[in-house]
Amino acid sequence: MTDRPDLSDALQPVIGCIRDDFEARHTAREAGLTASRKVIQHSANSIRAMHRHEFEKAESLLGDARARAQEAQSALREFPEIYHAGFIHDALKEYAEASITLALVTGRPLPTPEEIDVEFPAYLNGLAEAVGEIRRYTLDAMRNGEAELPEELLAMMDEIYSQLVTIDFPDAITRGLRRHTDMVRGVTEKTRGDLTLAAMNRRLEDQMAGLRQQLAGAGAGAEADVEADVEADVEADAQS
Repeated sequence: MTDRPDLSDALQPVIGCIRDDFEARHTAREAGLTASRKVIQHSANSIRAMHRHEFEKAESLLGDARARAQEAQSALREFPEIYHAGFIHDALKEYAEASITLALVTGRPLPTPEEIDVEFPAYLNGLAEAVGEIRRYTLDAMRNGEAELPEELLAMMDEIYSQLVTIDFPDAITRGLRRHTDMVRGVTEKTRGDLTLAAMNRRLEDQMAGLRQQLAGAGAGAEADVEADVEADVEADAQS
């Protein structure tokens, strides 16, 4: 019978080496996950601060998000299979969304992917999701009686869509950008409809106010007839 080498002596160093490698990967993954959750949390809080017009606080929270993003990236650079598992992309997408939204609503230059240190797919998907926040900001401006800002924001939404729709590559490359681009189109058209309706209402109110002044000395019945005619005209314009 042939003497066989001791299996334990052969396996122990191999298993020990694999265990050490797995332990390093697990430690890095846990560090990356923890940092990624913080990136998402700080980014979401930054966007909330923007909608409250607390821009200094939003900027500070973005700084915290960036620091955590760099921490997550650093922890997983040596383990690309974990880095590209998905959670880093999701965190960087949220950070990109917050960074882009802050720039757009404050009139600052649009940050590039290199400036905020995110990969292209995360940047593009963050850009798409920023349109949803721009819509919310637009509606708030409309409720506050602003006329020019909503139109400027709608123009931004249009431009973002016109650029995103040119990115025609498989989802494996863009990380699901096509779905987000479709969302941008829907949100933009819905916002356009809201602005159109608001403009019509303002026109009606202006015409009614002018007519009330002209008919201040006329009877109530005559005023009501004219108001009805104006409303009919505006409705006809809307249907044309």
